[in-house]
Amino acid sequence: MASLFRSALDLMAQYAAYHRDRRNIATHFIGIPLIVFAISALLARAEFTAAGAPMNAAIVLWALSTLWYLTRGNLALGLATAVVNGVLTALAMTLVHAATTAGWLIIGLGSFVIGWVFQFIGHYYEGRKPAFVDDLVGLLVGPMFVVGEALFMLGWGRGLLDEIEKRVGPTHLRDLAHPI
Repeated sequence: MASLFRSALDLMAQYAAYHRDRRNIATHFIGIPLIVFAISALLARAEFTAAGAPMNAAIVLWALSTLWYLTRGNLALGLATAVVNGVLTALAMTLVHAATTAGWLIIGLGSFVIGWVFQFIGHYYEGRKPAFVDDLVGLLVGPMFVVGEALFMLGWGRGLLDEIEKRVGPTHLRDLAHPI
């Protein structure tokens, strides 16, 4: 596994090399948020008290990942990723708080499985295995990549996008009838 502490640019470019087919990227807009939501939902029931305050494992994971995103050298991207992950975590905690144990498991495990189904459909279009298979850091980069792609679509981060495409090429639609 390569270093956990590479820059946002290096992380995004490495991840993007596994995600050049536009259909793959599109499936990640569904799959990755579902997976983040699912992990938060499953961890939300691991509750404890820290310094007299109620806490759970989902909040701890969100806080630790936020610190990581904010220290990758691109504050705007890190902050946007932390906010999106925070919203997904808050939504998951709200939904599972009122759920029965069976409901909690259905929400958490169901979202997790559906999220991964979308991921693997996308990688069928890509014709390449997911990035995390070669580098587990890809599991952290996925949410940042999706947020970055959304921001690129909104016109933010043109320089970052240009540098990523300089390193790994533009997005495309792979010809499934005549694969390389």
